[in-house]
Amino acid sequence: MSRILVDAHLDLAYSALIVGRDLRSPVEDIRARERVTLSGSLDNGTCLVSIPELLKGNIAIAFGSIFVPPSVSPEASLSMVYHDAEEAHTYGVAQLDYYRRLIDDGAPLCLLQTLKDLEMVLASWETSQPRLGVFVVMEGAEPIKQPDDLGWWAERGLRGLGLSWSAGTSYAGGNAAPGPLTDKGRRLLRRMADYNLLLDLSHLWPDAVYEALDCYPGPVAASHANPRAFVDSPRLLSDDLLKRIASRDGVVGIIPFNQMLEQGWKKGDPRLPLQRVVEAIDYVCQCVGSADYVGLGSDFDGGFGLASVPEEINTVADLVKIADLLGERGYCEADIDAILSCNWLRILRRVLEAF
Repeated sequence: MSRILVDAHLDLAYSALIVGRDLRSPVEDIRARERVTLSGSLDNGTCLVSIPELLKGNIAIAFGSIFVPPSVSPEASLSMVYHDAEEAHTYGVAQLDYYRRLIDDGAPLCLLQTLKDLEMVLASWETSQPRLGVFVVMEGAEPIKQPDDLGWWAERGLRGLGLSWSAGTSYAGGNAAPGPLTDKGRRLLRRMADYNLLLDLSHLWPDAVYEALDCYPGPVAASHANPRAFVDSPRLLSDDLLKRIASRDGVVGIIPFNQMLEQGWKKGDPRLPLQRVVEAIDYVCQCVGSADYVGLGSDFDGGFGLASVPEEINTVADLVKIADLLGERGYCEADIDAILSCNWLRILRRVLEAF
């Protein structure tokens, strides 16, 4: 079997239902359509992700999000933004149903709900018909109206949860809305522990991250969050938080997003070299003392597109180029595999063994 990758954050349902992309199509077809309609390209940048492109790039597993933006967000001009918890719930269910509908329509996907599902997907990559495993993680918990509703979501395939997006939720402050965990957020963490769900720390306000790490006993990760040493923003992780996540056997997913790789970079500036992503990976490894706690979480098409990613990347399939750059930097094959897939597979197995 050739080397596989895990991408720990892709807003697939958001791209399909809110931006309006047919993810079963080749990326070039989506781009051509948007050049004519001036639709998704205006809101989300030039497309980087589709199911055929994920398979082409040996991305065996994607953390597929349920992400519904609030009405106060920059995405407020799009469809499916929520004004209250009831709307958030309705649109979140629609995104969960989207993943199931893709499978029903014959797309080469599998929802990762059990260890058996994971092993089936991995085995498929040793055949001529590989399948994409989708591990469903909610980004911002507002679609869960009350903590006691979590069981309903878990029964239907939710396996990870981030309490907040940048604008904050009723559960916790976000990176653009300072605040701690709320009492409601603490109750939700207790319910999450009952199901051993993955706690995604991305987008949480730093004080909320520390409290969540202190009180949540289950698996933790930051699916898409770069080192704060690269860009000084509460959206990114301090060295201390990188070490705290590693001490919990968690993983940090590096985002190949130029704005989170170089201070002051803005859209329209020259694209950074892909080597900058490797530098961010290496920074985490040096900070925590091991290659066992870092991976990829591209967030491609999650509010930015082609113009905002490193210059060697044309589509998500090009993430595999990171392997050679890691080798040139002196990483051994075992560590390269750890970074590109095995670290995330460890987290997945820890979550799925409870189901």
